Amino acid sequence: MTEAKAAGDKDFGRLSEPFRRELLAYCYRMLGSVDEAEEVVQDVYLEAWRAYDAFEGRSSLRTWLYRIAARACFKALEKSRRRPLPADLGAPQTDLDAALGAQAREVPWLQPIPDFLFTTAPADPATVVVERQTMRLALVGALQQLPPRQRAVLILRDVLQWRTAEVAQLLEMTTAAVNSALQRARAQVPLSQDDLTEPAEPRQRALLDRYVTAFETADVDQLVAVLTEDARWEMPPIATWFEGRDTILAFLAKQIRVIGPAALVPTSANGQPAFAVYARGRDGAHHPHALHVLTLTTEGVCRIVAFHGSGLFPLFGL
Repeated sequence: MTEAKAAGDKDFGRLSEPFRRELLAYCYRMLGSVDEAEEVVQDVYLEAWRAYDAFEGRSSLRTWLYRIAARACFKALEKSRRRPLPADLGAPQTDLDAALGAQAREVPWLQPIPDFLFTTAPADPATVVVERQTMRLALVGALQQLPPRQRAVLILRDVLQWRTAEVAQLLEMTTAAVNSALQRARAQVPLSQDDLTEPAEPRQRALLDRYVTAFETADVDQLVAVLTEDARWEMPPIATWFEGRDTILAFLAKQIRVIGPAALVPTSANGQPAFAVYARGRDGAHHPHALHVLTLTTEGVCRIVAFHGSGLFPLFGL
């Protein structure tokens, strides 16, 4: 390796590394999968490193990396299916005597992302709020319903606040095509609808404490004070899901009798509170059972996505 090449490699690493987290967040919003997003970002950096000598600086390094990332995401989406949550696939279950559906492992489910993978520091409070709101599970799930190019336009324009001309150049589209794609995307995924009003810190802490107590004591009645009347309960990879506090409580009353008292470990995903749930086994020890991601409003917990199984635990450092 020549000295010039070595110096170029060092410069590339120093200048490009600050963009890695935001590129991962972009690719995650596009793909709905942490695993695929990390793989794409790795390929982006490898391609950029190999081509860095030819980078002429006509655009910023950040824009150049996003251009490579956009192409890589489009390519990945050509060979993958959209990633839903159970509520995207059908109506809620209302018959509590019916058996739960089999685990639909063939479905490429939407994955949650640990906050530590995409949050940047230091950051001002306003930036942190926007970062968290635009990574919510509900929003990322809604983005998966859009065609790839509309998805990219909406993320770049409304989430990352790029100008129309910049998006057009990045995606190799006309400004008219960008505006048209943005209008169609906004009609299907209006970002303003996801601006949930979260409870103030003391109220949020009290809600989460009650939630933990309910599962750690196997006390379904504790959940009455936590769930909203129209709450949702989803359990990927099980496609069956429930809607309405009374229905959820009736379902959980049966499940908690089987699982018994659990141990909960707090974490965070998609800018939302989350808990790793460990169920007590016959050996008396607690074993990974599910990862619960909660959506909170001023009225209470309105949505729980309980990702069953232990597959996500290593991703969250659990």
